[in-house]
Amino acid sequence: MNLSEYKDVYVFAEQRDGKVQNVALELLGKARELADATGEKVVAMLLGYGVKGEAQGLIAAGADRVLVVDDESLKSYLTEPYAEAITQIIREQKPNILLIGATTIGRDLGPRLSARNVTGLTADATMLEVSDDEAHEFRMTRPAFGGNLMATILCKDHRPQMSTVRPGVMQKLEPDTNRKGEVVDYHIDFDKAKISRIKILKEVKEDRGTVDIAAAKVLVAGGRGVSGIVDKLQPLAQALGGEVACSRALSDAGLMDHDRQVGQTGKTVRPDLYLACGISGAIQHLAGMEESDMIIAINKDKTAPIFKVADLGIVGDATKIVPLLTERLRSMGK
Repeated sequence: MNLSEYKDVYVFAEQRDGKVQNVALELLGKARELADATGEKVVAMLLGYGVKGEAQGLIAAGADRVLVVDDESLKSYLTEPYAEAITQIIREQKPNILLIGATTIGRDLGPRLSARNVTGLTADATMLEVSDDEAHEFRMTRPAFGGNLMATILCKDHRPQMSTVRPGVMQKLEPDTNRKGEVVDYHIDFDKAKISRIKILKEVKEDRGTVDIAAAKVLVAGGRGVSGIVDKLQPLAQALGGEVACSRALSDAGLMDHDRQVGQTGKTVRPDLYLACGISGAIQHLAGMEESDMIIAINKDKTAPIFKVADLGIVGDATKIVPLLTERLRSMGK
């Protein structure tokens, strides 16, 4: 493999029902940073049917080129046609780096692309960077051994260097509608025999009414220390104009839905305010919230790890402080 032939940072721009997902914009923001450091370009791969109208938004988010693969077989996500299309792009365009969102789609697609192109895949990366020297070594860092250490992974001998990144980990750029870029209609020669093996007969979409805590500006999160007053967290969140979240302890105990769990096995969040109530601050939880703009921690253990990342720490019993704080906020709002 001649590594010098491979260049540019590619991003799989995941879309659902014709709308580009937020994780794609986040990855473009990081791709822009990486490409500027290496002197390369950012290329977005937009696959779907009738999705070309989303291309300009990807340019505004940081892409220099958008490869649009518009085919009816890509209307709904199926592993084979998507994997075949991106594999053809990889073999023809030779990307240096490929970033994919660690969504249900990305976690299905990433390993198959890695196997087909005989290259490595770093899953659930939390940090992506290139070295400052002339080698511009691409470094992918992820939690390992249950989050007890951070492993930095390199893919020196194979290309593309691939990584999946969880939604909410990277920051998207402010859209610049004045950015100029190239939109390319990219043709794929599909093997119809392969992609027709599985067909979607019917799509059933269920609206479970769940809240996306990753989009919330304010989060009131509860841990083991407030397991007896979980019902008191919602009034506090409402008083602050936010949503309720939790650590794994409450999720595993069945006191909150997994959709509200923050951490390595939950969601990564970056709210303006993160109020941690009765959360000790295990590294697995910190990995999902330590990039919050303001962190306030309430814990009766003054040595709790959560205080190391908190901007403001309150040493006290969260079961008593939460109701008092709610009452005070409500009185201030009257």
